[in-house]
Amino acid sequence: MKKTNRILAILLCVALALAAASCGGDGGNGGGSNGNNTAPTITGVSDKAVEAGSEFDALAGVSASDAEDGDLTGMITVKSVPELTFSNGKTTPADPGDYELTFSVTDKAGETAEAYMTLTVTRQTGEAVEMINMDFSDITPDGHGWTASVGENATATGELKQGAFVFDITDPGQGDGDVKLAKSGVELKAADYKVKVWAKATKETYAHILARNENAEGWETFGGAYNVKIGTEIAPYELNFTSPAEGMAELLIHLGKITPNPDNPDDTTASDVTVTIDKIEIYETTGTQTEAPIYTNDFSVKTMDGVVLGVGDGAAGTGTDGEGKAVFQIDSYNTEGGIWSIKADMALGGNALEQGAKYYYRFNIVATADQSGELVVENPDASMRANFNALSLKAGEEITVYNSFVAEAATDKPVIRMQIGSTTPGSEAGKTNTITVTNLEFGKLEGDLETHKTTDKFSAPRSGEQYTDYTWGNYDGTDEDNERGVGTIWTEGGHLFYRIDQGGTVDWHDKLYMNFNLPADSYFVVEITGKATQNVSCGFFLNPAGSWDPRLSERIDFTTEEQTFTFETTDTLILEMPFEMLFQFGSNELAGMGEVTIDISSVRILQRSVV
Repeated sequence: MKKTNRILAILLCVALALAAASCGGDGGNGGGSNGNNTAPTITGVSDKAVEAGSEFDALAGVSASDAEDGDLTGMITVKSVPELTFSNGKTTPADPGDYELTFSVTDKAGETAEAYMTLTVTRQTGEAVEMINMDFSDITPDGHGWTASVGENATATGELKQGAFVFDITDPGQGDGDVKLAKSGVELKAADYKVKVWAKATKETYAHILARNENAEGWETFGGAYNVKIGTEIAPYELNFTSPAEGMAELLIHLGKITPNPDNPDDTTASDVTVTIDKIEIYETTGTQTEAPIYTNDFSVKTMDGVVLGVGDGAAGTGTDGEGKAVFQIDSYNTEGGIWSIKADMALGGNALEQGAKYYYRFNIVATADQSGELVVENPDASMRANFNALSLKAGEEITVYNSFVAEAATDKPVIRMQIGSTTPGSEAGKTNTITVTNLEFGKLEGDLETHKTTDKFSAPRSGEQYTDYTWGNYDGTDEDNERGVGTIWTEGGHLFYRIDQGGTVDWHDKLYMNFNLPADSYFVVEITGKATQNVSCGFFLNPAGSWDPRLSERIDFTTEEQTFTFETTDTLILEMPFEMLFQFGSNELAGMGEVTIDISSVRILQRSVV
C-alpha cells in the first residue's frame, strides 16, 4: 500500500509540473511573463585597496537582484585570481599585489550575472605622518627688469600684483608716455626682433609699443606698433623691428593718452580702465633658411596605407584618400580613453628623420565640427616621436597648418598623426565629424636660421636654489607658441592662486605643477583643498619627473565651494625619486569659459612607511 501511494504521489507531481508548464508557469525559464526571465544584476562592485593582514569584506555594499526572484544578495559567490579564501564574503590577504575578483550570482531560472573588481593589497605600514605641508606665504614676483611709471599729468597706478603688471588708470594724462611700462638695457644683435605683449583691458583702450635706440643721440626708435587697440580678452600685441648692428634698446609700452584721429576726439584712450599684462615675449632671429621638399601628396591617387584612421575605446570611423583629398570620417567618438583613442595618420613616403635635423610640414585642413587634439610626428607604433604640437579647428573654417621643428629622435617611416579622440571621456559620444586634408608637403629646412626666445612672465613661482623641499609653477600652451593657453600664478593670504586668462583646448595648455622628492618604501596620501570662481575640472596626476608613469591619475572637479580632495597611492618606490604633481585644465569647455581663477588653500602629502 505504501509503495502504491508513493507511485501515485510521483505521478501527481509530474502532472502538476506539466500543467504549470502549459499554463506559462516557472518551468525551466524562471517564471517570467510568457516564459521570459529577467537576468539578475549585481551592484556596488568597485575597485578597492586593503593592507596586507587586514580583513576585507568583499560583499560590503554589494547586492544582487532580479525582477522575478527579488533579492539575491545571499546567493553571491566570490572568486579571486590569484586565489583567496572567502568565508561569508570575507578574506584576509597576506601577500601584497593585485587580485582580480569575480562576483557571480545565478537566479532560479539559471541566468547568471557577473561583476569584476581589482583588489589591491598593499604592504603593511605605520600611521600616516605629514611629510609636506606646502607654505603659500606671499612670494615677491619678478619684474624681469620691467618698471611701471606714471607721469604727473595722469591719475593711475602701475604695479606687479596677482602675477601680472596691472595698471589701474583713472585718467590717462595728456600724452602717451604719461602711463608706461619700460625695460631698458636690452642688448641687440644684428637681427630681426619681435616683441609680443600679452594683455587685456576691462574696456577697449589704446597703446603704443616702441623700441627706442639707447645708443642714438636724442629720441630715435628702431620701430613701433602704434595705436594698438587692446581688447577685453587676453591677446598678443606685436612689435616687429630690425637692428642693423649690435646695440642697446629700451622697450616701451605706452598706455597714456592716445587719440589716433584728431578729427574724432571721442576715439581715444579709455579712462577708468584696468590694463593687465601677463607676460612679454621677445624673439631674436638671425640667419636665413630655405625649404627643401622631400615628400608631397596631393591625394589624387588612392593608396593602401598612406591615410589611416585608427579608432578604439568605442570610437568608429574610416580614413580614405583619392580625388585630391584625404578624408577622415569619424562616425562616433570614444566613450572612454583619451585623445589617443582616435589617430588620423598621413604617411610621409617612408622617409626617415634624423635626430637633430630641422624639418617642416604644411597642409590645408577643414572640419565639419570643432576639433582639437595633438599633432605629432612619430612612428606608426608610437615607439619614436620626433615632434609634438597641438591642433585646433573651428567648424567649417579651412586653415593652413604649418610647423617647423628639430627632430627629437630618429624616426623610421614617420607619419603625421592627429590624435583627436575626446579629451573628456564620453563628452563627444554620439557626435560625428568629417576632417578633410589637401596639399600635404613635408621637407627639410636648410640654412643657419635661428630664433632665440625670451619670456618675461610676471607670475610668482616657488623655484630656485633657495627652495630645496618643493617648488611650483605654471605652464601655458602659448609658452611654446601654441595657439592657446595663457595663465598666471601668485600667492596671497596663505593661498595659491592660478588664474587662467585663456583656456587651451588640450589639457597641457593650462597646467599648474608642483615638484618634490618622494622616499622609497612608502605609500602617500595627497590632500588638496580648493575652490574656483567657476566650476572647472582638471586631470590630476602624480608622476615621476622626466617620464610618464602616473602613480595617481584622477579627476578633480573644483566648484565655487571649497572642498578637500584625497587620493592615496597603491604601490611603493624602490628608490627615492623626484615627482611632479600636475593639475591639467585645458579642454574645449575651458576654452569657452573666459577667465577662471583656482584658489588652492592647502596641499598636504602624508607618508605611510612600510613596516
